[in-house]
Amino acid sequence: MSIKVQSVTKSFGSQKALDNVSFSVESGHITGFLGPNGAGKSTMMKIITGYLQPDSGSVEVNGSPVSPDAVELRRSVGYLPEHNPLYTDMYVREYLDMVAGIYRVGNKKAAVGRCVEITGLAPEAHKKIGALSKGYRQRVGLAQALLPDPSVLILDEPTTGLDPNQIIEIRELIRNIGEHKTVMLSTHIMQEVEAVCDNIVIISRGHIKACGTAGSVVHQLSGHSVVEVGFSADVPMAELQAAFPQAQISFNGGVFCLAVPPDCEIRPQLFAFAVGRGISLLHLVRRDEHIEDVFHTLTSN
Repeated sequence: MSIKVQSVTKSFGSQKALDNVSFSVESGHITGFLGPNGAGKSTMMKIITGYLQPDSGSVEVNGSPVSPDAVELRRSVGYLPEHNPLYTDMYVREYLDMVAGIYRVGNKKAAVGRCVEITGLAPEAHKKIGALSKGYRQRVGLAQALLPDPSVLILDEPTTGLDPNQIIEIRELIRNIGEHKTVMLSTHIMQEVEAVCDNIVIISRGHIKACGTAGSVVHQLSGHSVVEVGFSADVPMAELQAAFPQAQISFNGGVFCLAVPPDCEIRPQLFAFAVGRGISLLHLVRRDEHIEDVFHTLTSN
């Protein structure tokens, strides 16, 4: 595991931001850390990167404990905070050169050139950061996080405030980076998860609610799937119910709706049902619950 979090608790005064949190992030994967605003995502990410210390519990990155004096370990973790702090009066390459010096990167010029290329900053690298669009400022933030060539990359709400085109560009960039590094990104945008993440961790009010691949979490926690079917001739409800006793059937808008367990596939049987009665299928659609449905269920209470 690249990241292992065990029994982490963190409070700010009387408010408990994290309560006995445990989870792990696999090496070489992009993991989405999901939760509503105020769920504890940013606090957990700051603890993983060593910016905050937990009240109790432990965090390991690449098998080594995270602590304030673990300087070498912290070089192996790149971090893009939610509010990307940049020196807007500096030029892009000037800023990255300064950050490379802070990281004590051996060949600063080569490292800066590599990160400019990876993040697609070359067309704007001659400009002051203050003259860049929000999307390119995010690229500068990603570039500074990549300067020490970390094996683990932590991204806190990386697409917040971007327009639709910029969001697509940053997601593609994250996917490309994720081919070579372990990436953990926090978000409350479900499309983000579906677009880039291999695995997910859902947190709400400081508690972990679910972990795994998006598909496995949906499969485990969703209540049912709905298959909509419309026939070319009238079919009595009782006849359809007798043929599919495992389904809860209703009739709505000219089609039957059959609610079945998520792992139950009945569309071939519905086709055979129609053929056996000499009628045609006019409509046949399966509607599974999505990660957004599960997220709402887990975080709305």
